[in-house]
Amino acid sequence: MNVLIRSLMLLLAGCAFVAQAADSGWLRNEQNSHAEVRLRSAVQGQDQQLLLDIRLQPGWKTYWRTPGEGGVAPDIRWQTTGAEAQWYWPTPARFDVSGLTTQGYKGDITLPIEIRKLAGSTLAGTLTLSTCSDVCILTDFPFSLDLSKPTDDSFARDYARAMGQIPPTGGLTDKLDASFINGELQIRAQRQQGWHQPELFFDYPQGSMLAAPQISVKGDTFEARVPVTDEWGETAPDLRGKTLSMVIADGGMAQQSSVVLSSQPLLDGKGVNTTFWSVLLLALLGGLILNLMPCVLPVLAIKLSSLVQQQGQTRHQTRQQFLASSAGILFSFLLLALLMTGLRLSGQALGWGIQFQSGGFLLLMALVMFLFSASLFDLLHFRLPSGLNTRLATVGGNGLTGHFGQGAFATLLATPCSAPFLGTAAAYALTAPLPQLWLLFAALGIGMSLPWLLVAALPGLARCLPHPGRWMMHLRTVLALLMLMATMWLVTLLIPHWGATFAGVLAALLVLVLAVWLISRRALQQAGITLITLTLAGALFLITRIEPEEETLHWQPLTEAAINQALQQNRRVFVDVTADWCITCKVNKSRVLSQPDVRKALQADDVVLLQGDWTRPDPAISEFLRRRDSVAIPFNQIYGPAMPQSRILSPLLSRDAVISTLSEAKK
Repeated sequence: MNVLIRSLMLLLAGCAFVAQAADSGWLRNEQNSHAEVRLRSAVQGQDQQLLLDIRLQPGWKTYWRTPGEGGVAPDIRWQTTGAEAQWYWPTPARFDVSGLTTQGYKGDITLPIEIRKLAGSTLAGTLTLSTCSDVCILTDFPFSLDLSKPTDDSFARDYARAMGQIPPTGGLTDKLDASFINGELQIRAQRQQGWHQPELFFDYPQGSMLAAPQISVKGDTFEARVPVTDEWGETAPDLRGKTLSMVIADGGMAQQSSVVLSSQPLLDGKGVNTTFWSVLLLALLGGLILNLMPCVLPVLAIKLSSLVQQQGQTRHQTRQQFLASSAGILFSFLLLALLMTGLRLSGQALGWGIQFQSGGFLLLMALVMFLFSASLFDLLHFRLPSGLNTRLATVGGNGLTGHFGQGAFATLLATPCSAPFLGTAAAYALTAPLPQLWLLFAALGIGMSLPWLLVAALPGLARCLPHPGRWMMHLRTVLALLMLMATMWLVTLLIPHWGATFAGVLAALLVLVLAVWLISRRALQQAGITLITLTLAGALFLITRIEPEEETLHWQPLTEAAINQALQQNRRVFVDVTADWCITCKVNKSRVLSQPDVRKALQADDVVLLQGDWTRPDPAISEFLRRRDSVAIPFNQIYGPAMPQSRILSPLLSRDAVISTLSEAKK
């Protein structure tokens, strides 16, 4: 009897030893308490099957076979002689943090591995696992498995389940095409059943880095654009003729695909030429409408000042002066094209009005506006060198440089606004070949100068004003005050760059200089009016900056992760990208977002408000806008359970559009 009991005990111990030998158990590392791993193995035919189980604490992630712009994929350094491993990867998720895009996993994940040409009965090695949260940790997990012993029956079931999560090579798309054009991947996929929320995950071609794809769905077709650079963020290598490996996922299904990249455009529909000419027309219209935007208050002052000065001049002089102003507008747009060309070649962010993110530019424009104001107060006169001035005077064009400068600075001051059609044209221009970029910016300049060109063609329009008289001096004073208020507005934009103290001292200094200047010219009435006007304007500014606490909208920082999280919770999302220098943004806030019924809709329990501040350069916001083919602000977008693909609103918001779109987005 004792012999039988001892035999049973030895048998049970041996069984326990067998189970442990085929299963490493959960391995941990004292230097990383956020992850644990387990390895299990069994023989299937000629191959050895291995399961790598990974457990991650909440908030931590590890990486896919192609990590993306950061991270390291899991890897095993084998100690077993002759081992050749084939890894299989489930569909990953995309993580966008601080402008970087990565591909990987969160939570629990199981990776199946097949091992061929294995010699011996021991499988040993060291797993290196990269795990990241706010910081990244690279951890080694040594392991050793005795393959001569069988595992329990659950291994086959777990392995089959893990292999079921691996994307097959078909079954999702009916047709797939991809091309590489001017540093951009263009992908088009068709599926008879249609698309819900397609996603793309890439194996990066050698020497290349791929940004997150910008995907749009049109019925049974989805299209994607993917900016490509080299590994240093500079010009992309030529990928034409190369094979692109990727995983396409949608609605719980996924497909592993490989496609040879062609050199033919896929996403231009009717062809590049047709698209370009239609965008060229939009550029003309956008430039024309820019004259009507709220940010052109200083521009209107310049134009009215020009009209006032036409009294008593010949038609020839009027025509020359308005042609000079038009040339100034066109020159300024070409200067912007030159700026955008330089930024593109240097790999920097592009956008409409981004020069207002520069403190140096704001300071220069404030000083120029101050000088224009002094000129309208008749304290300063812009003059050409005497030789050139004489030459122009002989042909009736005295003062043309002032009109040229008015047109140039009018354009630069108009760029904080985004007009209808302007965003579409600018977005196309900033991604088009450089010759098209220059042509489109020239079209924007011609569009904005059309009213000026009309007066140049019909000089009699400039003489529709009343006859010269004392009213002209009063009008010049009003225009000078408007210009001075615009100067003070530009000074306030310096606060995020150099602080309130610097802006306050500069504003006080400019006001003091102007007051002393006016008093020295015995213009006491103008000096008094100026000081009173600036005081009232300052008080109005402070009042408008103060919002009742109970009516304040509770904005959260704008991130792709926040949008995805809200959608997973079946909540609606209202996105607002704004800036202190964006006048249209201020108008939208005052005219639409501050209205009681709009605030009530935005304060609903299932609405998440996400706001991005583009006052200063922010790569994350630049990338956010770029993915949505936008380069201008204001930018407003609405997501929801019934609108997962979102809807982008017009730059000029309307009460009905905001409320109705929010209602449509609710399931």
